[in-house]
Amino acid sequence: MPKSRFNLEEIIDLKKWEKLQDSLSLVTKMAILTVDYKGVPVTKHSFCQPFCQGVRQDSELSQFCQKCDARAGIEAVRQNKPYIYLCHFNIIDIAIPIIIDNQYLGAIMAGQLKLREPDVSNLEQIVSRPPNVEANMKFKTLQEDYEALPVLSYDEVTKCVDLLLQLSTYIVEEAIQKRTTVDLYKRVLTSNIDTPASAEDFDETDRAYRKIQSIQQELSGALIETKLKNGAQRFVSTNSVLQPAFDYIYAHKNENFSLKEMAKLCHISPSYFSRIFTKETGENFSLFIARLKIEWAKQLLETTDAPINQVSDDLGFCDTGYFIKTFKRFENLTPAVYRNMYMN
Repeated sequence: MPKSRFNLEEIIDLKKWEKLQDSLSLVTKMAILTVDYKGVPVTKHSFCQPFCQGVRQDSELSQFCQKCDARAGIEAVRQNKPYIYLCHFNIIDIAIPIIIDNQYLGAIMAGQLKLREPDVSNLEQIVSRPPNVEANMKFKTLQEDYEALPVLSYDEVTKCVDLLLQLSTYIVEEAIQKRTTVDLYKRVLTSNIDTPASAEDFDETDRAYRKIQSIQQELSGALIETKLKNGAQRFVSTNSVLQPAFDYIYAHKNENFSLKEMAKLCHISPSYFSRIFTKETGENFSLFIARLKIEWAKQLLETTDAPINQVSDDLGFCDTGYFIKTFKRFENLTPAVYRNMYMN
Protein backbone atom coordinates (compact mmCIF):
# COMPACT_ATOMS: atom_id res chain seq x y z
CA MET A 1 0.00 0.00 0.00
CA PRO A 2 1.49 3.40 -0.93
CA LYS A 3 2.34 5.75 1.89
CA SER A 4 -0.51 8.03 2.87
CA ARG A 5 -0.18 11.75 2.24
CA PHE A 6 -1.08 12.33 5.89
CA ASN A 7 0.41 10.79 9.02
CA LEU A 8 -1.78 10.37 12.10
CA GLU A 9 1.12 11.17 14.41
CA GLU A 10 1.62 14.51 12.65
CA ILE A 11 -1.95 15.72 12.24
CA ILE A 12 -3.49 14.96 15.67
CA ASP A 13 -2.30 15.62 19.21
CA LEU A 14 -1.77 12.05 20.39
CA LYS A 15 -1.68 12.97 24.09
CA LYS A 16 -5.11 14.59 23.87
CA TRP A 17 -6.33 11.75 21.67
CA GLU A 18 -5.24 9.19 24.29
CA LYS A 19 -7.24 11.03 26.98
CA LEU A 20 -10.30 11.00 24.73
CA GLN A 21 -9.62 7.34 23.89
CA ASP A 22 -9.55 6.48 27.62
CA SER A 23 -12.89 8.26 28.13
CA LEU A 24 -14.45 6.50 25.16
CA SER A 25 -13.19 3.19 26.47
CA LEU A 26 -14.92 3.79 29.81
CA VAL A 27 -18.19 4.82 28.13
CA THR A 28 -18.30 1.98 25.59
CA LYS A 29 -16.75 -0.70 27.87
CA MET A 30 -14.39 -1.54 25.01
CA ALA A 31 -10.62 -1.74 25.08
CA ILE A 32 -9.33 0.67 22.40
CA LEU A 33 -6.05 1.05 20.53
CA THR A 34 -5.24 3.36 17.59
CA VAL A 35 -2.85 2.22 14.86
CA ASP A 36 -1.41 3.96 11.81
CA TYR A 37 -1.89 2.81 8.19
CA LYS A 38 0.92 0.28 8.63
CA GLY A 39 -0.80 -1.28 11.62
CA VAL A 40 1.75 0.15 14.07
CA PRO A 41 0.19 1.38 17.36
CA VAL A 42 0.36 5.17 17.80
CA THR A 43 -1.36 5.18 21.21
CA LYS A 44 -1.25 3.07 24.33
CA HIS A 45 -3.93 0.42 24.83
CA SER A 46 -6.85 1.96 26.72
CA PHE A 47 -8.10 -0.46 29.38
CA CYS A 48 -6.89 -3.71 27.86
CA GLN A 49 -8.82 -6.51 29.60
CA PRO A 50 -6.82 -8.77 32.02
CA PHE A 51 -7.73 -11.84 29.95
CA CYS A 52 -6.36 -10.33 26.76
CA GLN A 53 -3.30 -9.03 28.57
CA GLY A 54 -2.58 -12.56 29.75
CA VAL A 55 -3.10 -14.03 26.28
CA ARG A 56 -0.92 -11.42 24.57
CA GLN A 57 1.88 -12.04 27.07
CA ASP A 58 2.00 -15.69 26.01
CA SER A 59 4.49 -16.11 23.15
CA GLU A 60 2.42 -18.81 21.43
CA LEU A 61 -1.04 -17.29 21.77
CA SER A 62 0.06 -13.72 21.02
CA GLN A 63 0.91 -14.76 17.46
CA PHE A 64 -2.76 -15.50 16.82
CA CYS A 65 -3.72 -12.11 18.31
CA GLN A 66 -1.33 -10.37 15.91
CA LYS A 67 -2.80 -12.30 12.97
CA CYS A 68 -6.30 -11.22 14.03
CA ASP A 69 -5.23 -7.56 14.18
CA ALA A 70 -3.51 -7.67 10.78
CA ARG A 71 -6.30 -9.48 8.93
CA ALA A 72 -9.05 -7.38 10.51
CA GLY A 73 -7.34 -4.16 9.44
CA ILE A 74 -7.04 -5.41 5.87
CA GLU A 75 -10.67 -6.52 5.84
CA ALA A 76 -11.88 -3.16 7.20
CA VAL A 77 -9.98 -1.33 4.45
CA ARG A 78 -11.27 -3.72 1.80
CA GLN A 79 -14.89 -3.22 2.90
CA ASN A 80 -14.33 0.50 3.56
CA LYS A 81 -16.29 0.24 6.81
CA PRO A 82 -15.93 -1.11 10.38
CA TYR A 83 -15.35 -4.83 10.55
CA ILE A 84 -16.81 -6.74 13.52
CA TYR A 85 -15.40 -10.22 14.01
CA LEU A 86 -14.55 -13.01 16.45
CA CYS A 87 -10.97 -13.56 17.55
CA HIS A 88 -9.43 -17.00 18.08
CA PHE A 89 -11.03 -17.13 21.56
CA ASN A 90 -14.47 -16.14 20.15
CA ILE A 91 -14.20 -12.70 21.70
CA ILE A 92 -15.74 -9.74 19.88
CA ASP A 93 -13.21 -7.37 18.29
CA ILE A 94 -13.66 -4.52 15.83
CA ALA A 95 -11.42 -2.78 13.29
CA ILE A 96 -12.67 0.75 12.53
CA PRO A 97 -10.82 2.30 9.57
CA ILE A 98 -10.00 6.02 9.49
CA ILE A 99 -10.47 6.93 5.83
CA ILE A 100 -10.35 10.55 4.68
CA ASP A 101 -10.81 11.46 1.01
CA ASN A 102 -10.34 7.78 0.08
CA GLN A 103 -7.02 7.66 1.93
CA TYR A 104 -6.55 5.05 4.65
CA LEU A 105 -4.80 6.78 7.54
CA GLY A 106 -5.08 4.12 10.23
CA ALA A 107 -7.63 2.33 12.36
CA ILE A 108 -9.17 2.13 15.79
CA MET A 109 -8.92 -1.41 17.12
CA ALA A 110 -11.62 -1.97 19.74
CA GLY A 111 -13.44 -4.76 21.49
CA GLN A 112 -12.34 -7.42 24.00
CA LEU A 113 -15.91 -8.22 25.02
CA LYS A 114 -18.51 -10.97 24.74
CA LEU A 115 -21.90 -10.89 23.09
CA ARG A 116 -25.09 -11.25 25.06
CA GLU A 117 -26.48 -13.22 22.09
CA PRO A 118 -23.93 -16.01 21.43
CA ASP A 119 -25.74 -17.23 18.30
CA VAL A 120 -25.14 -14.20 16.04
CA SER A 121 -24.43 -16.02 12.79
CA ASN A 122 -23.09 -13.20 10.63
CA LEU A 123 -19.82 -12.86 12.56
CA GLU A 124 -16.70 -14.50 11.21
CA GLN A 125 -13.96 -16.05 13.31
CA ILE A 126 -11.12 -14.39 11.47
CA VAL A 127 -8.36 -16.70 12.76
CA SER A 128 -8.85 -20.27 13.93
CA ARG A 129 -6.44 -21.73 16.46
CA PRO A 130 -5.77 -25.50 16.31
CA PRO A 131 -6.40 -27.45 19.54
CA ASN A 132 -3.40 -27.32 21.82
CA VAL A 133 -2.88 -28.75 25.31
CA GLU A 134 -0.72 -25.83 26.46
CA ALA A 135 -3.22 -23.30 25.10
CA ASN A 136 -6.05 -25.05 26.96
CA MET A 137 -4.04 -24.96 30.19
CA LYS A 138 -3.35 -21.26 29.66
CA PHE A 139 -7.05 -20.64 29.14
CA LYS A 140 -7.90 -22.44 32.40
CA THR A 141 -5.53 -20.17 34.33
CA LEU A 142 -7.28 -17.14 32.78
CA GLN A 143 -10.84 -18.49 32.85
CA GLU A 144 -11.87 -16.22 35.73
CA ASP A 145 -10.69 -13.19 33.73
CA TYR A 146 -12.51 -14.55 30.67
CA GLU A 147 -15.78 -14.76 32.59
CA ALA A 148 -15.25 -11.15 33.74
CA LEU A 149 -15.09 -9.77 30.17
CA PRO A 150 -17.71 -7.05 29.49
CA VAL A 151 -20.93 -8.29 27.89
CA LEU A 152 -22.89 -6.21 25.35
CA SER A 153 -25.70 -6.92 22.94
CA TYR A 154 -24.94 -6.84 19.23
CA ASP A 155 -27.06 -3.70 18.88
CA GLU A 156 -25.04 -1.97 21.62
CA VAL A 157 -21.82 -2.97 19.89
CA THR A 158 -22.91 -1.50 16.54
CA LYS A 159 -23.96 1.77 18.21
CA CYS A 160 -20.60 2.07 19.97
CA VAL A 161 -18.82 1.35 16.69
CA ASP A 162 -20.79 4.08 14.93
CA LEU A 163 -19.88 6.54 17.71
CA LEU A 164 -16.17 5.72 17.39
CA LEU A 165 -16.29 5.96 13.59
CA GLN A 166 -18.10 9.30 13.47
CA LEU A 167 -15.98 10.91 16.20
CA SER A 168 -12.62 9.75 14.85
CA THR A 169 -13.48 10.78 11.29
CA TYR A 170 -14.65 14.22 12.44
CA ILE A 171 -11.59 14.93 14.56
CA VAL A 172 -9.11 13.76 11.92
CA GLU A 173 -10.88 15.71 9.15
CA GLU A 174 -10.79 18.90 11.20
CA ALA A 175 -7.14 18.30 12.12
CA ILE A 176 -6.25 17.91 8.46
CA GLN A 177 -8.15 21.08 7.57
CA LYS A 178 -6.34 22.96 10.32
CA ARG A 179 -2.97 21.73 9.07
CA THR A 180 -3.88 22.67 5.51
CA THR A 181 -4.85 26.16 6.66
CA VAL A 182 -1.55 26.61 8.48
CA ASP A 183 0.35 25.48 5.38
CA LEU A 184 -1.65 27.96 3.31
CA TYR A 185 -0.81 30.79 5.70
CA LYS A 186 2.85 29.89 5.50
CA ARG A 187 2.70 29.92 1.71
CA VAL A 188 1.03 33.34 1.69
CA LEU A 189 3.42 34.83 4.25
CA THR A 190 6.55 33.48 2.57
CA SER A 191 5.50 34.34 -0.96
CA ASN A 192 7.88 36.59 -2.89
CA ILE A 193 7.17 40.26 -2.22
CA ASP A 194 7.36 40.99 -5.97
CA THR A 195 4.72 38.32 -6.61
CA PRO A 196 2.03 38.97 -4.04
CA ALA A 197 -0.58 36.34 -3.32
CA SER A 198 -3.79 36.62 -5.28
CA ALA A 199 -7.07 37.81 -3.85
CA GLU A 200 -8.36 34.26 -4.24
CA ASP A 201 -5.53 33.00 -2.01
CA PHE A 202 -6.44 35.46 0.73
CA ASP A 203 -10.16 34.69 0.42
CA GLU A 204 -9.45 30.97 0.71
CA THR A 205 -7.20 31.55 3.71
CA ASP A 206 -9.75 33.75 5.45
CA ARG A 207 -12.53 31.21 4.96
CA ALA A 208 -10.37 28.40 6.27
CA TYR A 209 -9.22 30.47 9.26
CA ARG A 210 -12.82 31.27 10.22
CA LYS A 211 -13.61 27.57 9.98
CA ILE A 212 -10.75 26.75 12.33
CA GLN A 213 -12.07 29.27 14.87
CA SER A 214 -15.36 27.36 15.01
CA ILE A 215 -13.78 23.91 15.37
CA GLN A 216 -12.93 24.23 19.07
CA GLN A 217 -16.40 25.57 19.84
CA GLU A 218 -18.07 22.70 17.95
CA LEU A 219 -15.91 20.09 19.67
CA SER A 220 -16.53 21.63 23.08
CA GLY A 221 -20.28 21.67 22.47
CA ALA A 222 -20.21 18.07 21.23
CA LEU A 223 -18.29 16.89 24.30
CA ILE A 224 -20.63 18.75 26.69
CA GLU A 225 -23.68 17.27 24.96
CA THR A 226 -22.16 13.76 25.02
CA LYS A 227 -21.48 14.01 28.75
CA LEU A 228 -25.02 15.21 29.46
CA LYS A 229 -26.68 12.64 27.21
CA ASN A 230 -24.77 9.91 29.05
CA GLY A 231 -26.16 11.18 32.35
CA ALA A 232 -22.92 12.63 33.64
CA GLN A 233 -23.55 14.48 36.92
CA ARG A 234 -20.15 16.17 36.91
CA PHE A 235 -17.47 17.29 34.49
CA VAL A 236 -14.28 15.31 35.15
CA SER A 237 -11.40 17.62 34.30
CA THR A 238 -8.07 16.34 33.03
CA ASN A 239 -6.54 19.16 35.09
CA SER A 240 -7.30 18.43 38.76
CA VAL A 241 -6.74 22.10 39.67
CA LEU A 242 -9.98 22.99 37.87
CA GLN A 243 -12.12 20.23 39.37
CA PRO A 244 -13.51 22.27 42.33
CA ALA A 245 -14.88 24.82 39.86
CA PHE A 246 -16.55 22.19 37.67
CA ASP A 247 -18.02 20.46 40.75
CA TYR A 248 -19.46 23.75 42.00
CA ILE A 249 -20.90 24.67 38.59
CA TYR A 250 -22.65 21.31 38.21
CA ALA A 251 -24.01 21.45 41.77
CA HIS A 252 -25.40 25.01 41.46
CA LYS A 253 -27.07 25.16 38.05
CA ASN A 254 -29.35 28.00 39.12
CA GLU A 255 -26.52 30.42 39.89
CA ASN A 256 -24.56 32.89 37.79
CA PHE A 257 -20.87 32.07 37.88
CA SER A 258 -18.05 34.56 37.74
CA LEU A 259 -14.54 33.72 36.63
CA LYS A 260 -13.04 35.41 39.69
CA GLU A 261 -15.17 33.37 42.09
CA MET A 262 -14.28 30.11 40.37
CA ALA A 263 -10.57 31.02 40.34
CA LYS A 264 -10.75 31.75 44.08
CA LEU A 265 -12.44 28.40 44.61
CA CYS A 266 -9.50 26.72 42.85
CA HIS A 267 -6.96 28.81 44.81
CA ILE A 268 -5.36 30.28 41.69
CA SER A 269 -5.27 33.70 40.04
CA PRO A 270 -8.06 34.67 37.61
CA SER A 271 -5.61 35.04 34.71
CA TYR A 272 -4.12 31.57 35.28
CA PHE A 273 -7.60 30.10 35.76
CA SER A 274 -8.74 31.64 32.48
CA ARG A 275 -5.74 30.28 30.60
CA ILE A 276 -5.96 26.68 31.82
CA PHE A 277 -9.79 26.69 31.62
CA THR A 278 -9.66 27.61 27.93
CA LYS A 279 -7.01 24.94 27.35
CA GLU A 280 -9.19 22.36 29.09
CA THR A 281 -12.51 23.15 27.37
CA GLY A 282 -11.49 24.81 24.10
CA GLU A 283 -13.60 27.87 24.99
CA ASN A 284 -13.35 30.90 27.24
CA PHE A 285 -15.18 30.73 30.58
CA SER A 286 -18.28 32.79 29.71
CA LEU A 287 -18.91 30.98 26.42
CA PHE A 288 -18.52 27.56 28.04
CA ILE A 289 -20.98 28.43 30.83
CA ALA A 290 -23.53 29.78 28.35
CA ARG A 291 -23.27 26.67 26.17
CA LEU A 292 -23.50 24.37 29.20
CA LYS A 293 -26.64 26.14 30.48
CA ILE A 294 -28.27 25.81 27.07
CA GLU A 295 -27.55 22.07 27.09
CA TRP A 296 -29.16 21.86 30.53
CA ALA A 297 -32.09 23.86 29.16
CA LYS A 298 -32.48 21.40 26.29
CA GLN A 299 -32.66 18.56 28.81
CA LEU A 300 -35.41 20.33 30.75
CA LEU A 301 -37.33 21.12 27.56
CA GLU A 302 -37.11 17.48 26.49
CA THR A 303 -37.98 15.85 29.80
CA THR A 304 -40.37 18.25 31.58
CA ASP A 305 -43.44 20.36 30.87
CA ALA A 306 -42.01 23.34 32.74
CA PRO A 307 -42.88 26.72 31.18
CA ILE A 308 -40.12 28.56 29.35
CA ASN A 309 -39.89 31.22 32.05
CA GLN A 310 -39.45 28.54 34.73
CA VAL A 311 -36.65 26.88 32.75
CA SER A 312 -35.04 30.29 32.50
CA ASP A 313 -35.35 30.89 36.26
CA ASP A 314 -34.13 27.37 37.15
CA LEU A 315 -30.92 27.99 35.24
CA GLY A 316 -30.24 31.46 36.67
CA PHE A 317 -30.92 33.63 33.62
CA CYS A 318 -31.65 37.26 34.51
CA ASP A 319 -34.87 37.27 32.47
CA THR A 320 -36.74 35.07 30.02
CA GLY A 321 -36.01 37.33 27.06
CA TYR A 322 -32.26 36.98 27.57
CA PHE A 323 -32.65 33.20 27.95
CA ILE A 324 -34.54 32.96 24.65
CA LYS A 325 -31.93 35.16 22.93
CA THR A 326 -29.07 33.01 24.26
CA PHE A 327 -30.83 29.76 23.34
CA LYS A 328 -31.42 31.00 19.80
CA ARG A 329 -27.77 32.04 19.54
CA PHE A 330 -26.63 28.44 20.07
CA GLU A 331 -29.50 26.46 18.54
CA ASN A 332 -30.77 28.85 15.82
CA LEU A 333 -34.34 28.46 17.11
CA THR A 334 -36.35 29.43 20.17
CA PRO A 335 -36.88 27.15 23.20
CA ALA A 336 -40.58 26.76 22.35
CA VAL A 337 -39.83 25.69 18.77
CA TYR A 338 -37.11 23.32 20.03
CA ARG A 339 -39.57 21.64 22.44
CA ASN A 340 -42.20 21.28 19.71
CA MET A 341 -39.68 19.78 17.29
CA TYR A 342 -38.44 17.35 19.95
CA MET A 343 -41.96 16.26 20.90
CA ASN A 344 -42.88 15.76 17.25
